[in-house]
Amino acid sequence: MANYYPPVGFHFKVEVLGLPANDHDVRFTEVSGLAMEMGTEEMAEGGENRFTQKYPTRAKYPELVLKRGLLRNSAIWDWISQCLVDYRIEPKSVDIKLLNEAHEPLLTWHVVGAYPTRWAVSDLNASSNAVVVESLQLCYQYFTVDKS
Repeated sequence: MANYYPPVGFHFKVEVLGLPANDHDVRFTEVSGLAMEMGTEEMAEGGENRFTQKYPTRAKYPELVLKRGLLRNSAIWDWISQCLVDYRIEPKSVDIKLLNEAHEPLLTWHVVGAYPTRWAVSDLNASSNAVVVESLQLCYQYFTVDKS
């Protein structure tokens, strides 16, 4: 039986579908918020005082947060600006691909109906030698997982 090693979490790329392909736009340093949770509704049952019944309602998805070094001349920045500054919301699908050592996708999370709700840049500090990091927060409807 072959040994199994879990994939590493630092080899990935992010693609916003429908935007022009750019090697720099797929290079994010951090992705967080890929999660789902089943919502529940509590109902008190008549005559039973020890507990309440919980019934499933619908899946909930937290907002997705993407971080990377500040990038000038970015198609993703143009999309953010269009949505947040011009109020022309255009939802896009986003693919987050976990890559293997040959740079091929192991898993792809296909995020549906995403649009930016927040953009921020890290603090500027003259006494630090850190790079400027931009943070993008996306609201989305749901995601699916494709196993390659």
